[in-house]
Formats: sequence, structure tokens, C-alpha cells
Amino acid sequence: MKAIAIIAVLSILLTLLSGCRDGPPNMVHTLYDVDGRVIGAFSGTPSERMANELGSATTFASAEELIMNLRAGTVDCVVVESSVAAELVANNRGIRVLSEPLIKYDLRFAIARENTDLLNAVNLAIEALRQNGTLRSLSNRYFARGNFTYVSPEDIVRRPGYLSLAAPPDSPPFSMMDEYGEFSGLDIDVARAVCDFLGVELRIIEYDSWELVNAVWFGMADMAVGWIPGEGEEFVNTSEPYADTEHVIIVRR
Repeated sequence: MKAIAIIAVLSILLTLLSGCRDGPPNMVHTLYDVDGRVIGAFSGTPSERMANELGSATTFASAEELIMNLRAGTVDCVVVESSVAAELVANNRGIRVLSEPLIKYDLRFAIARENTDLLNAVNLAIEALRQNGTLRSLSNRYFARGNFTYVSPEDIVRRPGYLSLAAPPDSPPFSMMDEYGEFSGLDIDVARAVCDFLGVELRIIEYDSWELVNAVWFGMADMAVGWIPGEGEEFVNTSEPYADTEHVIIVRR
């Protein structure tokens, strides 16, 4: 009888322990395990593109849906921007971030080498936008489907002149055309906020991605969007980063 009682207690404990686990066992322990998996991501973000390149992407509109499907095992893992990942892990049990990031990068404006005055002014604006939270809010919008919308302040003192920005129409969510045929995206909103800080008008000139450096180098545009350090730095200067981020993988514990 004693043996039967012990077995019964052990059975109950195993049932309770198994009930504490969120979904099936995790099979993604390193970045090498990600290839070919079903990967969750926020729809319309860079994470969606990365998920498709690594495996089979399943996209979601909200954090609740994303985490629920990860726990249930509908997706094997999730790719997301690191600051968003930190918030998700802090607010949800049973998930963790892999120690090695998937990719790290930052985005900067390209500016002509001889135009140091503009470079200094843009850097000053970027720092102000970082301090007042605008850059963080914009990153949240485009990386995690946040609801922030940049609106130009009403008290801007406009000065004569404008800044021309070279931007591609087909690089979502950084630079793209919206349903009204107007430029939108992270790069565009940051450029607009920079011009508002400087008190000048923003004029956007459409260029293919591979033409951006030439547009600045040959003086056809004052700036170009989305510049990644190390690409074309012998021809242009680059501003301080306006999006400094990394993407990571979230898995079940």
C-alpha cells in the first residue's frame, strides 16, 4: 500500500510540473537551430522579413497574440527588436531571449563630406530627439507596431530654405509610399522631425537604394536616409545614429 501511495504522489507531482510548462519543449537553443523553423514576428516590421529569410514566418498584430502562439507551440521562436524583447520577457513568464543577437545595426543619415555645418546641425537635432523620447517612440512604432504618430509641433519657427532628402520608395518600414502616394516610414519621420527641430522644410527626392550615395556625393540631395556605417564612407559623412538596435530570438524556457 505504501508503494502505491508513493507512486500516486509522484504521479500528481509530474502532472503538476508538466502543467507548469508553456507549450511543447523548446527546440531552439542557439541561432543555428533557427533555420527552417516556424518563426513569429510582428507584421509589417523588419522582423517579418528576417523571419521569412530564416524559415517560415507567421505574423501577428499584437504582443498578446505573439506570446500566446509561442507558448502554445504554434511558432517555434520569435524574432523581435531587442528592447521590445526585453519588455516582453519582463512581462511574460515562461520565455527567454537567446544570448546571441541575430543581427545588430544602426541607421544614420549620409551627408556630403564638405558640409560639416549640416552634419553638426543634424547631429544636434538627433540628440535632442533622443533626449525627448521621439526616437524611441518612432522605433517602437515601426519595430513593434506601437501607436505613436509623429506630428510637427505647432510652435515651430520656420526659417527660409529647405533640406532635400534622397529616399527609396520601396524599403518598408524605413522608407516607403503610403496609400496616398506620400513618403512614410521610420527614416522619413526622423528626417521630418530633424527638419522641424532645425526650422526648415523637408523635401524628399525619390532614388533607388543603390543611388543614395551618388545623390549626396554629387550634390543632388543634402542627405540620404538609412545609412549603415561602413558603406560608402569614403564618399560621404554619416550622422550620429537615429536608430541603434539589434534583433534577437525569443524562445520558450
